[in-house]
Amino acid sequence: MKAIVIEDENSAVDNLKYLLDAVAPDVKIAQVIDTVSDAVELFEQQDDFDLIFMDIHLADGHSFEIFQQVVPSASIIFTTAYDQYAIQAFKFNSIDYLLKPIQEEELKKAIEKFRNQKSSNGLTESSIQKLLSTIESKPQKFRQSYLVQKGDKLLPILTHHFAFFFIQSGVVRGTTKERQTYHLDGKLEDVEKELNPKDFFRANRQFLVQRAAIQSLSIYFNGRLIVNTSPESPEQIIVSKANAPKLKNWLNQG
Repeated sequence: MKAIVIEDENSAVDNLKYLLDAVAPDVKIAQVIDTVSDAVELFEQQDDFDLIFMDIHLADGHSFEIFQQVVPSASIIFTTAYDQYAIQAFKFNSIDYLLKPIQEEELKKAIEKFRNQKSSNGLTESSIQKLLSTIESKPQKFRQSYLVQKGDKLLPILTHHFAFFFIQSGVVRGTTKERQTYHLDGKLEDVEKELNPKDFFRANRQFLVQRAAIQSLSIYFNGRLIVNTSPESPEQIIVSKANAPKLKNWLNQG
């Protein structure tokens, strides 16, 4: 069985490969793609896959943007850390929706569901409604606080007190509205997954900014934007031309 993975996190790809070897060794990953543009190019040239594992957040946008240009015929299992995209995901030819980190038993069930639906000519209306009901019932859980060190003390800081998170000298730091900066363990990608995407926006590879901290946007050359925050960021927060419309839409949504 020929599968393709559309995912921009190497660790997530490795985890999926490991789990597939355990629960469905006949599913062979033919290719791994990490951007919307590459996925569109591939599907325009080749569409003979049986199954697609698709992350929703990709390096250059949301995977839903793929379907605005091309609709692959293969069935899709969406994977993401954000439960809020479940309903939109099932508008497409989706078999299941797996929340990261993917669990072996959940993947096994999704593969079994794919096999059953493939033999019965795809999804039925009742099965779609059942899937939607299941996903709608899952509560959204986001990080509420971070335990940080200050001297010889450990302080719990509520997430909404952070104005932005950023990478400095390879270390993830968080700056609060009171202009206090703390070291955080892990990667910025991990922090992004733990926070409510309605409140925090990944401006670029270095910065994750809270909505309330954004004071204004400055127009930069080549269609880019500069995010002006309060407190002021340690360096300019520059948003690429590709992400500038997404930031505007995000701010407009309130």
